Amino acid sequence: MKLSDFNYHLPEELIAQDPLQKRSDSKLMVLNREEGSIEHKAFHNIIEYLNPGDCLVINDTKVLPARLIGVKEDTGASIEVLLLKRVDDKVWETLVKPGKKARPGARISFGDGKLVGEVIDIVEEGNRLVRFEYDGIFEEILDELGQMPLPPYITHRLEDKNRYQTVYAKHTGSAAAPTAGLHFTEELLKEVEEKGVKIARVTLHVGLGTFRPVKVDNILEHHMHSEFYMIDEEAASIINSAKKSGGKIISVGTTSTRTLETAAKEDGTIEPCSGWTDIFIYPGYKFKIVDRLITNFHLPESTLLMLVSALYDRESILEAYEKAVEKKYRFFSFGDAMMIL
Repeated sequence: MKLSDFNYHLPEELIAQDPLQKRSDSKLMVLNREEGSIEHKAFHNIIEYLNPGDCLVINDTKVLPARLIGVKEDTGASIEVLLLKRVDDKVWETLVKPGKKARPGARISFGDGKLVGEVIDIVEEGNRLVRFEYDGIFEEILDELGQMPLPPYITHRLEDKNRYQTVYAKHTGSAAAPTAGLHFTEELLKEVEEKGVKIARVTLHVGLGTFRPVKVDNILEHHMHSEFYMIDEEAASIINSAKKSGGKIISVGTTSTRTLETAAKEDGTIEPCSGWTDIFIYPGYKFKIVDRLITNFHLPESTLLMLVSALYDRESILEAYEKAVEKKYRFFSFGDAMMIL
């Protein structure tokens, strides 16, 4: 399977730069695999496609405001630091721009010295290990000084940090939002539960690798980045109960899907677990537990588009994307949604 098999034409003006005023006012394209049909709805109409006994699986990860803009202590040069992974209490693996100004020993000040980072090592892919010095609670300082690490295709400044969080975000650790969940409001989730649909919360901390382009022509040679996930006893019980009683498992987003398919046994059941996953789902993959998917419209030639194509088929998904372009759907993180039945 070639990388070019997952390409499509996207006019730049269809890349959503800002969230809508109301989350659930996004458009919703509904693909019915049995009928081969496409419907065009608003996201709040999603309730029509959920039935009592179904289980909606959401990813409750919370995005870290991980983008820090500081100055080099000795020269005053501007430096951007993006937190990638916590190594220990005060040390983080980071992406630093420009890297040439961040050699070991370099000290970077943020918020007039409220937070100071010292580069202590250079690791794989040129990432820097940075040890931070501060008084107080790191997370609170980060919340004050940090910005949301928006994807590179979003160039507008985000006025409200909470719009790059789901309304159910709980466990901090993501470098990017699980964007399919951004369409849900508290009111819509209440409607879902009142209809008799169970909601199971799993956690997968989205890594920046989600934005890394596939660089090999033969997609089978691509190696996925690994991400940490957790499924607790309550979520496993809700999912297994719905599956056993014949309900559909409806995954909200590719991150929930990767979590479920990593943890699922061959018989389609799940046990409480946690760990790291680098599962790569592409056409030909046999889904063990996920029946339906709610997702956004993804980048050309991305692993996310490959996952969506695996649940339906590549040709049908690309046709749907063509239709979305024609009908001026909004694409990517702050864009519109698709549901595959």
